[in-house]
Amino acid sequence: MNRVLAEWNAADRQTANESMLACCGAQRWAAGMAAARPIQSIIELSETADRVWATMEEEDLREAFACHPRIGDHRTQHATAQSAAWSRQEQSAIGDARERVLAELAEGNARYEELFGFTYIVCATGKSAEEMLEILKRRLSRNKDEELREAAEQQRQILQIRLGKWLTT
Repeated sequence: MNRVLAEWNAADRQTANESMLACCGAQRWAAGMAAARPIQSIIELSETADRVWATMEEEDLREAFACHPRIGDHRTQHATAQSAAWSRQEQSAIGDARERVLAELAEGNARYEELFGFTYIVCATGKSAEEMLEILKRRLSRNKDEELREAAEQQRQILQIRLGKWLTT
């Protein structure tokens, strides 16, 4: 068994919960993961994460989204230190973006939040700033329900990536 997973299984509930909050800022998701222990394998951890995520309601989704900085901005008020560090890493391609792209991302982020009421969430790992901008432009044409579902799926992908990072800490 993975060392981190074994230690997490043996940890008290609060410590286990806090570990999961670095992967996803939804309190109910983190609590659900901690309550699902013991988890015996990485595959079981991934499957449990998806199963618990599927039970999240809009309030939980919004709580998770609020823990992400805007694409191109590394500041967030609600993220754990580890989550903020992972966000900077995931958005590392932004550092290579041209001024015009950064300006369009900032404008698009503001428009997105005005339309949908939450931060634009995209699984940024491996995507350039230009790609994230194009995705943002496409998603601005959706209705609120469609976009909430898409943002939830992006958050699910992010939490799966972060679980992998957490397992190697």
